[in-house]
Amino acid sequence: MNKRQDYISWDEYFMGIAQLSAMRSKDPNTQVGACIVSNEHKIVGVGYNGLPIGLDDDLIPWQREGQWLETKYPYVCHAELNAILNAIRSDLKGCRIYVGLFPCNECAKAIIQAGIKEVIYLSDKYAETDNTKASKWMFDQSKVTYRQLKAHHTSLHIDLSCDS
Repeated sequence: MNKRQDYISWDEYFMGIAQLSAMRSKDPNTQVGACIVSNEHKIVGVGYNGLPIGLDDDLIPWQREGQWLETKYPYVCHAELNAILNAIRSDLKGCRIYVGLFPCNECAKAIIQAGIKEVIYLSDKYAETDNTKASKWMFDQSKVTYRQLKAHHTSLHIDLSCDS
């Protein structure tokens, strides 16, 4: 008997973990997950966009527009920053991060400061914004590489029933 041929790649596996993490987000508009991986293919951090520990997500506004303090933006911690802060080790030098949405400029700074050397993302829907242009400029200057995942398997099914 030969080994299975339809197994997922490392990139698909880690992006799948990022996407599964995104499902924890309470944000009604945007769910983003992130997964940080060492050169040895070991997961060292995961996160999703959500509130800091201890804040009640029923007490903040989830709006995208309006007065700044009446929107989600001053309160939500992005997936990339959460993954960095949740990492099981402090040294992330040389790691790569898988994320559903190309990082904003604030997360780009944290990624660079943490020593992460590669960003693998699914969507770059804000590519034309100044925020994303700043992220890419900082990544280019600091030699952090980035690439959009071109997955062979475009969807993954996870069965949580006890019959599988």
